[in-house]
Amino acid sequence: MMIEQEDLKRAEIFKTLSDVNRLSIIRTLYIANREMTCGEIGQQLDISKSTVSYHFKMLRAVGLTHTRRSAQSKYLSLNYQNFNKYLPGFLDSL
Repeated sequence: MMIEQEDLKRAEIFKTLSDVNRLSIIRTLYIANREMTCGEIGQQLDISKSTVSYHFKMLRAVGLTHTRRSAQSKYLSLNYQNFNKYLPGFLDSL
């Protein structure tokens, strides 16, 4: 039963990663090696803040990122624990 649940989680993660923008966001966070805001990522990738925010939500929903709110800003960082558990070595392949 546990393996089945983990496979469902992996399938969810792979579905989420099948979007080029989300892969770019993950790569940007990985290279920066720090928390970043929607605005910062949007500027670097030349995509709108609202589009980045939408993708943040999708990445957070499958557990690939952490979001920390401070005043009006949301800071996103990678959830290394889940990457190591479900996608070992993936980040290094970026």
